[in-house]
Amino acid sequence: MQQISNKLIVLGSSLFGLFGAGIANAQVCPVCVVAIGAGLGLSRWFGIDDILTSIWIGAFLIVINLGTLVLMKRKNWIFPDYEVVITLAYILLTYIPLYYAGIIGHPLNMAWGLDKIILGSTVGVTAFFIGHWINLYLKKINNGKAFFPYQKVVVPFGFLVLTTIIFQILINYRLI
Repeated sequence: MQQISNKLIVLGSSLFGLFGAGIANAQVCPVCVVAIGAGLGLSRWFGIDDILTSIWIGAFLIVINLGTLVLMKRKNWIFPDYEVVITLAYILLTYIPLYYAGIIGHPLNMAWGLDKIILGSTVGVTAFFIGHWINLYLKKINNGKAFFPYQKVVVPFGFLVLTTIIFQILINYRLI
């Protein structure tokens, strides 16, 4: 029963990413949302380690959060501290269900003294931003133009994949 509930959470998150992709335009590409949501859903569905899955949770949170903030600003739906409120809402709406599903906070789901989901999410957020900054740097050195088609998608997504591979290696060698 618990496994079915976890799969429904992941499937629901993936579908939310798929159907919510249209809200992210200027800052974050909708293809990124779909790719991250699919990566999250598939990795959890196949029983991949929670650190690897949560790398994608962190990236997914960033993409959805940025897309929402851009939409709110464009529609002039802003209010005092809306960035903080929306960010906290997404964090809470993600982690509270994972806590009640028994995924976050389980004493056997720890790595380096931290919960695997929290650790992986933090790594995912960091990896996404590094990939985003690399993309911006590449555009800057190329007079504001991308070096190749879909660079805005490929670089952050590629950096997330690279980070996931590095953490898989750490898991394989039992360094986590």
